[in-house]
Amino acid sequence: MGFFVKTKDKAGQFRFNLKAGNGEIILTSEGYTTSAARNKGIASVQKNSQIDARYESRESSNGKPYFVLKAANGQVIGNSQMYSSAQACENCVASVKKNGATTDIREG
Repeated sequence: MGFFVKTKDKAGQFRFNLKAGNGEIILTSEGYTTSAARNKGIASVQKNSQIDARYESRESSNGKPYFVLKAANGQVIGNSQMYSSAQACENCVASVKKNGATTDIREG
C-alpha cells in the first residue's frame, strides 16, 4: 500500500508526495505556507483520489503527458510526473486511485 511523505523545502514551503508501495512518487503537491494547510491537502487527496472526474489529463510544452488531481472547487491538489506515453500516464492515475486513500503518513 502507498503512503504520504511530508516535507519542507529549502524555501520554507510545506509539501507532500504520495508514493506507491514500491516507493515511487506518483503525486506531488504544490507548496503550502503552513503545515496545517499541507495536512488539509493530504486529506483532500484521500477524499478526491477516488473520483474519476477529479483527474485532468494535460500535456507539457514538450509533448509529454501528465495529469493533475483537483479538489471539488477545481483547485489543483497535486501533479504527476511527466510520462513517455498516455498509457503510462493512465497507469499512474490508476495507482493514485489505488493508493490515494491511504492513512499512512510519514515525515520526510
